[in-house]
Amino acid sequence: MTPQKTPGIDLVSAAMLLLLALVWGGSFFFAEVALTEVPPLTITLHRVSWALPVLYVVLRLRGFVLPRGARIWAAYLVMGALNNAIPFSLIFWGQTQITSGLAAILNGTTAVFGAVVAGLLLADEPLLPRKVAGACLGLAGVAVIIGPGALTDLSLRNVAQLAVLGAALSYALASVWAKTALGAQPPVVNAFGMLAGSTVLMIPVVLVVDGVPSVSLGLGVWAALGGVALLSTALAYMLYFAILARAGAANLMLVTLLIPPFAIILGALFLDERIDGAALAGFGIIALGLIVTDGRVQAGFRRCILRTVMKQ
Repeated sequence: MTPQKTPGIDLVSAAMLLLLALVWGGSFFFAEVALTEVPPLTITLHRVSWALPVLYVVLRLRGFVLPRGARIWAAYLVMGALNNAIPFSLIFWGQTQITSGLAAILNGTTAVFGAVVAGLLLADEPLLPRKVAGACLGLAGVAVIIGPGALTDLSLRNVAQLAVLGAALSYALASVWAKTALGAQPPVVNAFGMLAGSTVLMIPVVLVVDGVPSVSLGLGVWAALGGVALLSTALAYMLYFAILARAGAANLMLVTLLIPPFAIILGALFLDERIDGAALAGFGIIALGLIVTDGRVQAGFRRCILRTVMKQ
């Protein structure tokens, strides 16, 4: 049997990938602006609830119907918690203590640790040595960013960094849950169901913790809330699934490397944020971990060496 080739990236796919990285990287910038007037949990509610009707319109225009049955909607509640409610809330709270760029860098561990979580929990995705090596590099990158002082100083800054890492772990668990519980549904239906589940979960949490969301907000904050919901969530999911169909999951994973630079640039241009050398060095190690986890670079080197040897 001929092995299945990974789809390539054409110019359209590359442009879509860059746009996805921009809107996802922009979520950290939008959150930073919104946090000036809105608490983290309420930002999460705005993000998921505003995106919900947009995806419903897309779903209906494409001719999909919503599934019925308590089991699938219970699965959407779990997915909404793991992929939206928990990680969004942890990241937004983390951004009350650390910069948007640093939060994006730490969130870049998602793909590396996701490969390990899948290897541990899914029988068809074995925990290969390169995945373990990639995870070790990811942990090394995190250690460089947080620094040895985290072992003795549980400051709010360190807790915030751990919260963003907790969000990355939640994303990793969500990917496993999606594969095991939601594989039979069309992706856009899953995206809508997930957002519906996270909206249902966040409404009572916000009412209890933050109270009724205020409408007396500045124009810039409203724009930021709209950006994080309509661009970084609704548009992002549509781009995500379009790239997945066009270029494949392996190429889609490259967006993980592109999000932090966009977040850092936006933070530097508009928020006067600065990223220190340790954070940049840590991101480099995390990026190397992702490359090792992906495995295509190593495979390319092996093919080059093999061709060179065969020509001799």
